[in-house]
Amino acid sequence: MPVITMTRELGSRGKDVALALADELGLAIVHRELVEHQLAKRLDVGESAVHRYLEGKPSMFERLGLDRTDLSFCTAAEIFDLAAQGNVLIRGWGATHLLRAIPHIVGVRVCAPIDVRVKTLMERLGWDDVRRALNAIRENDAAHARTMHRLFDINWEDPLLYDLVLNTARVSIKDSADLIKYLVSQPTFEETAESHAKLVTLKVEAKIRSALRCNPITRNTGPSFGISLDPTTRKVTLTGAVAKDQFRHEVEQVVLAVPGVTQVDNQLVATAHYPPG
Repeated sequence: MPVITMTRELGSRGKDVALALADELGLAIVHRELVEHQLAKRLDVGESAVHRYLEGKPSMFERLGLDRTDLSFCTAAEIFDLAAQGNVLIRGWGATHLLRAIPHIVGVRVCAPIDVRVKTLMERLGWDDVRRALNAIRENDAAHARTMHRLFDINWEDPLLYDLVLNTARVSIKDSADLIKYLVSQPTFEETAESHAKLVTLKVEAKIRSALRCNPITRNTGPSFGISLDPTTRKVTLTGAVAKDQFRHEVEQVVLAVPGVTQVDNQLVATAHYPPG
């Protein structure tokens, strides 16, 4: 069940590469709207607020209502969940960064020189103003760079985030899709029991961190603690510290409620003890 992550520059024809690849391999393409809808549900906010925040254009009210850490954790949980379903091509959302530790997932970047991007955008939108297209591309690139830095502290142009970087000014759409298909078919990117277990582990751990962060009681439980999942038994071990002894039980209950968790070994210790009331 192939899983491919892709980032594309506006006007690079990355969307065409994704469509060609999805058609040939029978993959579902994860669109921006789907992820924004799921994030809005997780965070209990409007989809438009999530969209503007991710575009780097939130209002002051939205900045007060949306927490960067909440959004980062929820995005990770959503991306891991989508990847675990298999047969999917995930465009953007920091997926190439979040999933690059999974051996069977292929990460791709599609780019092109700025003049090619400007020409493509003008043709697609019916524009005749070069400056307008250039400004749109620059604004889009800047917004995406800000979002990736804000959520994951990464530079999305770093080639080391990807297994394959394609320049569509030199490589055709068909050849680009064929190159990605070739990479997916190689033994290096074959899904194994171990790589699947790693993906499941990261998915459940991401869901746990998102659930803890979104719960009003456990979001500020203290210094830090570790979360580890046994992928075979689905037993979660909690280690480290929380601020108050009463938080130990609250954290355990939130973790137990996460789908995929069967039991919890709660080894948390409290750093401070407060008298009742």
